[in-house]
Amino acid sequence: MKNTILLSFIVILGYACSSTSEMSLSVKKPAPVTLPANIKTVAVVNRTEASSATKTLDAIHKALSLQTNDLQEAGAQASLQGLSDELLKNDRFTEVKQMNNLKLYSYGSGIFPTALSWDSVEKICSETNTNALFSLELFDAASKVGYGANPVNISTGSLSIPAIETNLTMSTNLRTGWRIYDPSTRTILDEYILGSNIVMGGSGINPAVAASGLIGRKEAVKDAGNKAGAAYASRILPYWIRVSREYFVRGDDNFKTAQRKAQSGNWDGAAELWKAETTSNNTTLAGRACYNMAIISEINGDLDGAIQWAQKSYEDYRIRLALQYVKILQYRKTQEEVLKTQSITYTK
Repeated sequence: MKNTILLSFIVILGYACSSTSEMSLSVKKPAPVTLPANIKTVAVVNRTEASSATKTLDAIHKALSLQTNDLQEAGAQASLQGLSDELLKNDRFTEVKQMNNLKLYSYGSGIFPTALSWDSVEKICSETNTNALFSLELFDAASKVGYGANPVNISTGSLSIPAIETNLTMSTNLRTGWRIYDPSTRTILDEYILGSNIVMGGSGINPAVAASGLIGRKEAVKDAGNKAGAAYASRILPYWIRVSREYFVRGDDNFKTAQRKAQSGNWDGAAELWKAETTSNNTTLAGRACYNMAIISEINGDLDGAIQWAQKSYEDYRIRLALQYVKILQYRKTQEEVLKTQSITYTK
């Protein structure tokens, strides 16, 4: 018991004496997929139907995973619609053509197929007068049903009759697989599989009543498919994330005051105090102040300045935290270069 109390005291003391505090800021990340500047019009196609050579295997897979052709077709169509709708919202494209009547085949059976031949890709893009091809190449909604039963009492007026309640749970693992083809360079710009899970349930005094809770499965699969298409469209868009950063708060009175200013959102006021400390005769305070100036520079979008301050903190004052921060900033710098390229691509 004494050891537990002592350990708790040490942990609390450690937090109380911590030399750093944490803040967060928004960072823009490049899109996972960069499209060449020439791609302004795209065709969207469905390649999820099994070929004649593999239809038997595909039928066996569907039977074992509780799928139907109707469910698969409806879900795939919803995915294509979700993708097309999101692409149309993007000012980058002048035209998005959803080719619903085009017959393309794959292996089926829940397998992500090999890529289309370039002759096929070039023919489709030529006939549709488009620069690239977005292809849905896998749509699989494999399901499993769980069964359970438990005793219940059913009230009928003044009587309570014992009965068995049936519980059914259906879990559907939805997978969509996508490729983007660039015929001008014969390059696959992206290939990616998205996954999600749909869980539905029902209960009743007999299996038929319990199963009635699963009748919305098709609509649920269509909704999930539509969201999967929209999610895939976002792979060509930059996005924002929140990241955390540590900054120094312990030192002299200036550090204490600067911490309060930072906590209230007055980062410029905190920066004035930290900058004054960068020339301190106390090397520890000067190093911490240089590090904090790197934080301020990053907040203000000046990555070059942030790198210089962080390097000074480590090289001149041996602040170890600064070395890790230099690497983070340098990586952000490379990401910024990619973002510039994507920005140019999107505005041409």
